[in-house]
Formats: sequence, C-alpha cells, structure tokens
Amino acid sequence: MAKTLSPAEAALRDAAREYHRTPSRGKIAVTPTKPLSNQLDLSLAYSPGVAYPCLDIQADPSKAADYTSRGNLVGVVTNGTAVLGLGDIGPLAGKPVMEGKGCLFKKFAGVDVFDIELAERDPDKLVDIIASLEPTLGGINLEDIKAPECFYIEKKLRERMNIPVFHDDQHGTAIISAAALLNGLGLVGKKIGEVKVTVSGAGAAAIACLDVMVALGVKPANVFACDSKGLIYAGRPGGFDDSKARYAQPDTGARTLADVVKGADVFLGCSAPGVLTGEMVKTMADKPVILALANPEPEIRPEEAKAARPDCIIATGRSDYPNQVNNVLCFPYIFRGALDCGATKITEEMKLACVREIAALAKAETSAEVAAAYAGKDLQFGPDYIIPTPFDPRLILRIAPAVAQAAAESGVAERPIADMAAYRTSLERFVYQTGMVMRPVYAAAKAVAPGGKRVAYAEGEDERVLRAAQIAVDDGMAEPILIGRPSVIEQRIRKAGLRIRLGQDVQCVDPDDDPRFRQYWETYHGLMARDGVSAEVAKVAVRRSNTLIASLMVRLGDADAMLCGTLGRFDQHLEHIRDVIGVQPGAPGFAALNAIMLPERTLFITDTYVHDDPSAELLAAIARMAAVEVGNFGIPPKVAFVSHSNFGSSRRPSALKMRRARELFRALAPDIECDGEMHGDNALSAALRAQAVPDSTLSGEANLLVCPSLDAANILFNVLKITVGHGVTIGPMLLGAAAPAHVLTPSATVRRLVNMTALAVAEAQARR
Repeated sequence: MAKTLSPAEAALRDAAREYHRTPSRGKIAVTPTKPLSNQLDLSLAYSPGVAYPCLDIQADPSKAADYTSRGNLVGVVTNGTAVLGLGDIGPLAGKPVMEGKGCLFKKFAGVDVFDIELAERDPDKLVDIIASLEPTLGGINLEDIKAPECFYIEKKLRERMNIPVFHDDQHGTAIISAAALLNGLGLVGKKIGEVKVTVSGAGAAAIACLDVMVALGVKPANVFACDSKGLIYAGRPGGFDDSKARYAQPDTGARTLADVVKGADVFLGCSAPGVLTGEMVKTMADKPVILALANPEPEIRPEEAKAARPDCIIATGRSDYPNQVNNVLCFPYIFRGALDCGATKITEEMKLACVREIAALAKAETSAEVAAAYAGKDLQFGPDYIIPTPFDPRLILRIAPAVAQAAAESGVAERPIADMAAYRTSLERFVYQTGMVMRPVYAAAKAVAPGGKRVAYAEGEDERVLRAAQIAVDDGMAEPILIGRPSVIEQRIRKAGLRIRLGQDVQCVDPDDDPRFRQYWETYHGLMARDGVSAEVAKVAVRRSNTLIASLMVRLGDADAMLCGTLGRFDQHLEHIRDVIGVQPGAPGFAALNAIMLPERTLFITDTYVHDDPSAELLAAIARMAAVEVGNFGIPPKVAFVSHSNFGSSRRPSALKMRRARELFRALAPDIECDGEMHGDNALSAALRAQAVPDSTLSGEANLLVCPSLDAANILFNVLKITVGHGVTIGPMLLGAAAPAHVLTPSATVRRLVNMTALAVAEAQARR
C-alpha cells in the first residue's frame, strides 16, 4: 500500500520530478570544450590531426594530462546496493543520485564527472569492471555500495589502480566528523587520547570514522562500538567481519548501547533515528560531544540532547541545525587537490590534511566577504559552529592545496605543485564561477528573524509570483505580502496546485478594499502635492497602481522590501519608487545591475535599465554602488570599464568617457581592483590584458562590467542570458534606493523572483 504523503511531501515530490525532467532531462551533460565550426577544426579535433596527441601519449602516458580531459574527470561509480536512505534500489534507480553527485563536483570544485551505474553485485567482477576504466578516468568516487563489500572493493581497486579511489560514504563522513570531533574536544578541554567513544552503527561510514579518529589519537581500547546486535565484543555468538573485529571489546558483560554510553565523552552515530535517548545522554560524561549523523533523522534531535544535557555539543547531518556534517565540505576539494597534483592514491596523510584544514577553518577569522555573504548568521567558533558552512568559499582555497601538499609529501604526486601561492590564486576561479553565488544570499535571508522578512509583491495575482511566494514560505525565506484581488489570487493558487493560504502563510492587500487606503493616499498626496498631484488624483493613483501601494508600504514600515515589474514598463515602476521611496542619502541616483550565472563564471553588468548615456562621473559613482552590491554576495568585486576601445586604441568620445570613469572610480574606491577602458575579452582574460598593458590594475578576471550606455549593457546582458546563461539570472537589482526595492522585467522567471526575494530580505536586514 502506497504511503500517504503530507501536502509538503507531495509538493516536494512533484517539484523534484519537474526539476529532473525539465528543461532538459537529467542533471548533467557532456559539452565540447573546443570549437568545431569549420574544416580546420574538424581536422584538428579528429582525423588527421588527432593522431599527433595520440602518438605523443603512446610515447609518454603522462601527456594524457595535457591533451585530454582525463586529469579533470572523475567516475562516480555505484551498483545501487545502498543508495542514500533508500537501500538496495539497484543501479538504474540510483542514477539520479549519481548525477546529483556530479553536479556537486562541478559546482563546488569544477571537476567533471561521468556517472557510471553498474549492474553487477559480485565484488570481484565489480573490481574488474571498474579497474578496466582507468584509461578513461582521473579518479574514482565509489558511491552507495553496501558494506562490507565496499571495504573489499575499495581495497582491491586501490591495489590495482594508479589513480585516486575514494569511497565517499566512508571517508567523506569520516573526515568531516573527525574535524567536528577535534573542534568539539578543543572547546570542552578534553584530550583526544583520553576520551571514551561510544558508537551506534558499525557499517562503512562508522568504521571509517573510527579509523580516522584513531589516526588522530583516539585509543582503540576506548572505543565501544555497537551494531544491530549490540556491543561488538570478543567471542560474541555469530561473530562479525574483520572490519569490526579491530574494535571488539573484551567481554565484561556489557551488551547494549545504553550500557556502554554511560560515562562516554563522545557519541558517534551512523545508524538509525532515535536510538540515543535523552535519558542515555544524561548518563554521559560532562560536556559530551554528540555526533548524531543518521540522515534524514538523527539518532537524537539537538533540542532533545540539549534538554537532557545543556552542556553538550551536538552535530547532525541535517542542514536545519547548526554543525551540519555534510560530505560536500570534503569530497569536491580532496579530488580537486588530488587531480591537480596527479596523485595516484588518496593517502591517510591527505585525508588527515583535509581534516585539519576543515577544523582550522571553523576557527579562522571570518573574512569580510564571508561575513557579508552570511549577514545575520553567527560564524564565530563555538558550540554551534564547530564545522564551517558548506558554502564557505574558503574551503577550496584551503583544502585543495593542503591535499596536494600532503600528496607530494606522501610520494604519490606525479605532478607536484611547485608554487603553492600561485596554485591558491588559480583556485579562486572556482569560488566565484560555479553558479553557487546565490547560496550565501539564501542563507542570509533565512537567518533573518520573523518580522524582518515582509516582502510586498506588487503583481500578487501573477502565477510566477505565487509560485515564488510558495517557495519563500516553504524555505522560511520571506513573509510574502501579495497585492491583488483576494478572489483572483485564491483562484490562481488553486489552479496552480499551491498550498499557501491567504491570511495565514501570506498577507493579502486588496487594492479595492484595504483599511489603510486613506493613510496611503494621504501620504502620497503629501509627497506629490507640489508636483501637481491633487487629493483626488492621489486617490485614483493609489487605487490603480499596485507598485505605488508596495512603495508606500515600504515607506510607512508595513513591508521591509518590495518587488515589482513582472507586468508593465520598467520606467513606470521606477517612477513610483523614485517618488515614494526616494534615493538613498549619498547615492548619485538610481541604477540597475544584472547578474548572469555562466558555465565558467558569474558576471555582473551595469547600468542595464536606468541611464541612457551616463557621464564619466555618473559611471564612476554607479560602479561604486554596483561594487558594494557585488560584495554583498561575498564576492570581491573586480571592475572593468568596457568599451569599443582597448587602452587608448580609440579617441572617440565614448572611449575617453570610459577612461575618465576608470580614473574617477580609482579615486572613489582605491581598494577595489579595476581597469579600463578595455575590450570585453580583455576584461575576462588576464593574458590578453597583459599583451595590451604590462601594468594592469586588475588581476585575473573582471566580474563587474561597467558599460558606456544603457543600450550596450542591456544588449550584452540579454544576449548572454539566452545564448550562454540558460536564463539563470539575478536582477535587475535596483541600486541607490532608500529602501530595498527592485523592478524586475516581464521575462522574469520563478527562479529569478525567488533569487530577488532572498536578496531583498538580506538587504533589508543589512540596512537595519
């Protein structure tokens, strides 16, 4: 009999199905990295030109790293015998999970992935199949293979293959939990060599966790591991496999988890929901460290553990509690470092280097960019922050070099990295070019306390707005205020199959019947009386313009932020915002900034909607506002004043304007990297820029393009959006307004509305 789903579960199911099905099927694709547009390209990509790199590789196999994608290609391999919490569902049913793992590799660390699902259950045959793939792949990530076969398979592959083999279910969890253990024990003042560790679960993940913890100093004699049959002890009837035997205790009569958790300093759970009770926690030693990693439901919820023992430190696998043990903190970056140095194996030293860097990062001073990106969230080392957030951009910058260095010191790096400083600089491209730019903004929005998240949507009857409002409510991101006719909104909610309820999940402002109407039109009249707006005109204007209502709500404190523009003209919406909300003190006026997430980078483009032909002085001021907004995403802005001219190649007025704008901007913001006037390709290529000028004041790639006119900026953005960016955009972001107010466009998608909702809430909090 099929399980009855709650409305929330049904909505998640439907959304997940749609996400995987459209706009293209699945989550990953193979994309050529070279042009293939003419006969010459064809002769280079294939016969006859391809023969030359083939022969070079035959003579020197290391050349494969230069001529092929193998050095950046990992195989995510499974037989589907232990998929997530779903169990033995088989390789085909597990394919969406493997594709998802591929997305994480690419998004977080730029590693390409082939997901490989194998219909084979015999461990030896599985080893043969995977080993035969070595010429194709630069590394193997074993995934969702049941224990104890996973131990055997990994061991045999490590012996046979000359590329890194990593079983993430074991070692990823082990690395993150070990980092949590180090920091937790540091906070409570306990020595790792003296603590008693009690374990629930003795599968692949638990044993791997223990192995790393022992390597860090935990004594095996102090480990009390329980599986489904109770404590693992010498002589237990029925026996146990070799992986468990090294943690078997002498038989003292203890049998259950409750027996051995007494006096424990550490609890490690890799088992099942609810197996650790509050009463058990009360019997643990002072200031216990609890790692309850069963997912999605931990062995004990943090609130229950804290109620039993307020002095405990607890980590779980869940994202809705502090201290999330999430493998994404590790596996993309350990492979990044291993691939970049040509590691033939992932050694214990490499794993321990990863542990130490993760632990150290949690204690590191929060950078300005990270603090801005996670506004409202406490990222200071302490009981609720013993592990870095998964979206800390410094993870790759610290872990990959540490892993590469450890590989060299272990003697397994075929291409040791000579200049670590240059390598760290090169890794910055993965931090800001992965399409993950919105995640810190989402985190900041979710961290805002209730009462500070009220977002007024002017077009509250638009189905896109309603769907965005549903997501905002589900994610705890915002408290939507829908401006529109209640009967129409309710009818469209039902038609779209949404669950939000007027008056409960969302507020509704009826333009035809709201008790605040008099206050609103009187306020508007007071603002506009000297601009020819009579009382009667003010009444009519407020009735007819939802954007005017939204603007007045923000001005009068009935909303914290507003979004409009999915219907109508940009200029018309902007006029109402200008009249009611006004310009932020010190700002030169309004401007518009758009962002587009491209496959290899995220670009911000300004001014896309406001000023037709801004002066050099205005462009410099706009660039400064835009740079501040880019910084709010946790991204250090790098500004390029783009032009048809390249460092003096033209003396036309628009070229001179952009040159002058750059000079003025340097005076306004001397700490922000910038250069210009320059061609667009020079803005994105340091090599091209070096050919043109030897002393550029911009390093690496620009991420903020300042265009000479509205036409140039708008055309550039919209062409990139369709041809390259697949519509994944943010904006327009209205710069210079006295309160968070953004004017979108009729082409806005639900995703863009959600992005702008999060941004508006985060901005509102930052202005408090």
